[in-house]
Amino acid sequence: MNGVFDPRHWTWDLLEVFGIAAQTLFAARFLVQWIASERKRESHVPVLFWWLSLVGGVLMTVYGILRGLPVIIYGQAPGLVVYVRNLMLVHRHAQRDSEKTAPSNRA
Repeated sequence: MNGVFDPRHWTWDLLEVFGIAAQTLFAARFLVQWIASERKRESHVPVLFWWLSLVGGVLMTVYGILRGLPVIIYGQAPGLVVYVRNLMLVHRHAQRDSEKTAPSNRA
């Protein structure tokens, strides 16, 4: 073995730290979703899941671009469309709910 699994041989640069932070954010979404589902006792995807997906996905895509890693870029970039779309749907649903509960100005 060439030390890949031995932390004493690891060298880190700022870009690797950035990539690890990005991946940590992206992975945190699963923990958020799991906790939310356990609390509701049913499958549930909170809005924070989509925000962590978007921010983590953007950062991972940037990392892939900066490192020149097409596997990371092609693995992350398409999902960004899904994350943005889900946030748009959540926002639209929240707007409709607030319009339903807002007092009417009709006389």
